[in-house]
Amino acid sequence: MKVVITGGAGYLGSVLVETLLQRKLELGITKLIVYDNLMYKQNSLFPFAVHPEFEFVFGNVRQDYELIPLVERADVVIPLAAIVGFPACDADPELAWEVNTIQLETICSIKSNFKLIYPNTNSGYGTTEGSVYCTEETALNPVSVYGQSKCAAEKFVLDFGGISLRLATVFGASYRFRKDLLVNDFVLKALTDKYIVLFESSFKRNYIHVRDVVETFIHMIVAYEKFKGQAFNVGLSSANLSKLELCEAIKKHVPDFVIKLDEFQKDKDKRNYIVSNAKLEATGWKSKYDLDFGIRELIRAYEIFLHANTEFTNL
Repeated sequence: MKVVITGGAGYLGSVLVETLLQRKLELGITKLIVYDNLMYKQNSLFPFAVHPEFEFVFGNVRQDYELIPLVERADVVIPLAAIVGFPACDADPELAWEVNTIQLETICSIKSNFKLIYPNTNSGYGTTEGSVYCTEETALNPVSVYGQSKCAAEKFVLDFGGISLRLATVFGASYRFRKDLLVNDFVLKALTDKYIVLFESSFKRNYIHVRDVVETFIHMIVAYEKFKGQAFNVGLSSANLSKLELCEAIKKHVPDFVIKLDEFQKDKDKRNYIVSNAKLEATGWKSKYDLDFGIRELIRAYEIFLHANTEFTNL
């Protein structure tokens, strides 16, 4: 089986590459190709060069003449290449639409028989009251360029017959670390600033560990024929939390963390929703890493990263 991952050098991709190579015999992987332009100058893939099955191709997903031949030879395609997060997308909306949406339109136009598993964001549910669970049947109502471009791509994927994973806010350590993700950011503030000022502290969202996301991709590779053409929420059912509840969870591990509330601004991304992950759980999927595990992991990781001369952010 040949696997192609676009954007595989990123936060999620580098952990996915590691896990797929560790389980290559079990999954029958004979070649794993990462196609990435290393836009953050990351060196996250160096540890995997030892595997003969691993191949890196430097390139940009906007270059169809390079992307299409790779996809045509693939058995599994996981398109992770994206402009991620509303600040990065707002900074260059044209680039966001080209990478987040046109890439998937191109991939889905290729007449080859491959498994396509796509990561969407559950921020596509937009602004709700935060009291009613969003299911896969809930209408998508993205309010940011990020959400709009990702949800537009999901339509191409589902029409193709692929699988869309609507990811909760991801947390945890990775070979290409990100400090700008909400849990990662709040833990960093707890350790360094020792305080945080929250606005819209009651706004809720769902969370998921990066390695649980990776396991979901593998779960869907194995069970693809059963679930193709469907979308699945991917999050921790135990972690539909407000910003304040998240900070209180962190404070249990960092007792001197001071939490202040002040409505000094509004969330431009307007995320306020809780999500049901029952459909995914009904397939036999189970999470392995809860929020407390992730907070402890991040505390250990920051002992390293706080001394590294790298920004570790998409902003």
